[in-house]
Amino acid sequence: MTQHIPKLSLGKGLANPEAKQVFLAKLRDTAHTYGFLYLEDHGIDQTLIDDVLKLSRQFFTLPEEQKLDIAMVKSPYFRGYNRAGLEHTRGKPDWREQVDIGPEQEALTIDQNSPTWQRLIGPNQWPSALPELKSTILKYQEAVAALGIKLTELLAESLGQDRDVFAPVYTPAPNQLLKIVRYPGRAAEEGNQGVGAHKDSGFVTILLQDKVGGLQVEGENGWIDAPPVRGTFVVNMGELLELASNGYLRANVHRVVSPPSDSDRLSVPFFFGANLSATIPVLTLPDTLKAQVRGVTQDPNNPLFRDVAKNYLKSRLRSHPDVARAHHADLLDAAERERKVASAY
Repeated sequence: MTQHIPKLSLGKGLANPEAKQVFLAKLRDTAHTYGFLYLEDHGIDQTLIDDVLKLSRQFFTLPEEQKLDIAMVKSPYFRGYNRAGLEHTRGKPDWREQVDIGPEQEALTIDQNSPTWQRLIGPNQWPSALPELKSTILKYQEAVAALGIKLTELLAESLGQDRDVFAPVYTPAPNQLLKIVRYPGRAAEEGNQGVGAHKDSGFVTILLQDKVGGLQVEGENGWIDAPPVRGTFVVNMGELLELASNGYLRANVHRVVSPPSDSDRLSVPFFFGANLSATIPVLTLPDTLKAQVRGVTQDPNNPLFRDVAKNYLKSRLRSHPDVARAHHADLLDAAERERKVASAY
């Protein structure tokens, strides 16, 4: 039997108290079983979504030298553009070009005694050749961040918790990362790793897809395709929720397969995470759910830490070794020993 990622309607699910209870049960079961879902009627304006995709496409059509004006290697905060093959997952290059965009912040004044996570706080890089990208992306980022908070609250409620149980973990400033990504087409003999198999390390990921598929989710009987569906986001659980629920919620493995050589794929994932200074608690689940707890997945090549900054910095150093060498060489001893695996977060 072919598996499919379930679709949930946020608007209908929150229409009244009775509908909400049904929605919470379906949300919990889907997050437990698949770790992935399609979300429709999510409240974000389709015109804004279309503008994000249009401007993302325009960025990738710029001449390479204009894209390289904001090359990530220039940023100690891991912000900016990467050509295809420069980000790594499980030690192999991912065949995608992309721009990484975080919260728009001023850099902190740090010294040798400052926590290492403070190195990640700083401004984005924006292309001078496409000035309208900044305002549109920041408006969209604000909208999906609010949706990320709402989903995190609903997931908490679905587990029998107070809706604000995670608020101390992501306030006053949740860690956020938005990517605009283009996967160039590749011939079969060139390999098919758009992004290698991985999990995401935040609370939830909210993925906007354009028209070409390629996302696949690990299922019981092999990979499940998650093709684009207009008007929806693909939402998946991150490792923070797996840690907090002791494995009840599933941070599932997924990958992106490169499109055929005569096409390309565009996507805009948004990763909603915890404050970098936070530590992830373990929730006390209701007895009815405890029996279904799986425990946290342990990968000896990719250990999980409840220290949010340790997890996130680890993934950044592994995924972008050129930036790590250029700006954080003093942190590389431990990271180099673990260089066989990386996160695409």
